[in-house]
Amino acid sequence: MASTAPSSSTTSSAPSTATATTSAPVSPEATAPVPSTPTPTLTPTLKSGTSWSHAWQRCLAVAPEAFRDDRVLNLWGAAWQADGRALPATTPVDGSPIAGPPRLDGATAHQAVRAALDQHRAWRHIPLPERRARVAATLDALAQHRELLALLLVWEIGKPWRLAQADVDRAIEGVRWYVDGINTMIEGRSPLDGPVSNIASWNYPMSVLVHAMLVQALAGNAVIAKTPTDGGVACLTLACALAVREGIPVTLVSGSGGELSEALVRAPEIGCVSFVGGRDTGAAVATAVADLGKRHILEQEGLNTWGIWNYTDWEALTAVIPALFDYGKQRCTAYPRFVVQRTLFDEFLAAYLPAVRTLRTGHPLAVDHPDAPYPQLDFGPVINAAKAKELADQVTEAIDRGAIPLHRGKPTEARFLPGQDTAAYVQPVTLLNPPPSSPLHHAEPFGPVDTIVLVDTEAELLAAMNASNGALVATLSTDDRATYTRLAPQIRAFKVGHGRPRSRGDREELFGGFGASWRGAFVGGDLLVRAVTQGPTGERLPGNFPEYQLTP
Repeated sequence: MASTAPSSSTTSSAPSTATATTSAPVSPEATAPVPSTPTPTLTPTLKSGTSWSHAWQRCLAVAPEAFRDDRVLNLWGAAWQADGRALPATTPVDGSPIAGPPRLDGATAHQAVRAALDQHRAWRHIPLPERRARVAATLDALAQHRELLALLLVWEIGKPWRLAQADVDRAIEGVRWYVDGINTMIEGRSPLDGPVSNIASWNYPMSVLVHAMLVQALAGNAVIAKTPTDGGVACLTLACALAVREGIPVTLVSGSGGELSEALVRAPEIGCVSFVGGRDTGAAVATAVADLGKRHILEQEGLNTWGIWNYTDWEALTAVIPALFDYGKQRCTAYPRFVVQRTLFDEFLAAYLPAVRTLRTGHPLAVDHPDAPYPQLDFGPVINAAKAKELADQVTEAIDRGAIPLHRGKPTEARFLPGQDTAAYVQPVTLLNPPPSSPLHHAEPFGPVDTIVLVDTEAELLAAMNASNGALVATLSTDDRATYTRLAPQIRAFKVGHGRPRSRGDREELFGGFGASWRGAFVGGDLLVRAVTQGPTGERLPGNFPEYQLTP
């Protein structure tokens, strides 16, 4: 702001003798500009107390029965077993070594399943009040070790601290909701004839896998889980150790899906198969459970899309874009595809590009000084260096075949430790019109890669939004509520939002998928309990089954 005082060059009348002063001469040095002190560049360092070795030592102290100096143990037959072949593993955070999964062979997995059946037959007769008390005690233990569980998630699967904590909290709070309401949900129902076998992806070990296991146990079932091959074994081992101490009948084993599937999917002792993962593996599981007539819950991937049609609220879209990149879009409800009305493309870009340029990435534990708060990041690495290379190759191939790059983040904008391995990091990328020959045209990339498709008619909009034969979520942004009401039922997604993202949900919110994105019973709310219990004779569970589809 300009000063209102008169300039020193302004001529004025002489001051009165009462106010006149004699000015001291000013030296040339006093008027010279003072050189500014350059702000020192801070070298990022690891936050104090967050190293992998620190986390590992805490695991050894908290659950010595489940951890050895150099490996984790398998849990079966109500005991921790030093069996299986421990494979080497590295963290996606900086490529350094961490604990790998102790992989069992098929024969030992069958022994584990038979032992789980014995546990199941005893547990199903435990009175509900006692089951509630044991699960509640497990939740208290998980809450007590919340920060360690979150730190393990940071190192094992690369989650930023905020999202790692949220994964743990959602598991605890979600299961508490079931503990409080299980009496009504279980009324008139009984446990299954055999344990529930859980095969889940690596991205949400707590809020998806541990959450499901504890609700299944609360409903009267013994539970089996296979640790994901790509990460999360230490976090799951610690969580299961805390559960077993409270008497929860848990089996936790590691191994290749191909070798263990005969035991974990096809074994006659299994009462239900719960699977979360990709369509290729899911299709094999679906074929097996269909042949056997086995209860199943199969959550599979789909290309979740966000449509833009006759829309003007661009500020709202700009505000939501960064949140859509949480965890680098490595989640089943991510939105990697925007389907945009061609006449709105310029306005869409004006809203989208400034938002995507604000994304913060880098090492999840890199700070300016050891005692600084955890960095606030949208995402860190993808799950491993192989996935990062796969995404980079897909982007390069799509551009070579005609896709137009609209945005590419710069690695120099990310915060890393000096000299660290960054092979698992992918900066955000946005492509216009990926060619039909590209996997980015029809499949979920499971990484921070957005694609945009332009359309001119409502028919094209719906065709592009339904490109993957079913999805878990979708969103349509349109100003006209009547247009949304007319088009939304034609979008092949289980949940469709009006101008806002949809999520898997917690507690009472139901979840499922249409088309090839889901097989078997839907879950969420009381449907999760119904999916893992026996009801009246002839009951038809809501879900997507070979013989029928029933929407709740």
